[in-house]
Amino acid sequence: MPRFLTMIRVDEQNLPEEAPGPEFQERMNALLEEITKAGVMLDTAGLTPTSEATRITWSGGKLSYTDGPFTESKEVVGGYSLSQCKDKAEAMEWARRFLEIHPAEWEVTAEVRQLDEG
Repeated sequence: MPRFLTMIRVDEQNLPEEAPGPEFQERMNALLEEITKAGVMLDTAGLTPTSEATRITWSGGKLSYTDGPFTESKEVVGGYSLSQCKDKAEAMEWARRFLEIHPAEWEVTAEVRQLDEG
């Protein structure tokens, strides 16, 4: 079965100031339990803020290093999941369900891409 990487993108400059309530974590835990029991979830995690990151760029035959935060970036990858699904439609369905758990005032994007394991 194909594997899919879902990258969760957020705008670090406009994150909600208040943490979501306990009902959000309950909904998230229930979905993660369901997707794990379905044998779909291989791995998932949130990422630390870009203020703790370093970008390494290869350009013109040279490496350069840039420490975060990356203020020029509107959206950054805030988390990911690696899943094994029968097809892209199934991977997108899980991503849709993940997004719908979030509070309405949040802006979160999921990018679903199949791994090239050719």
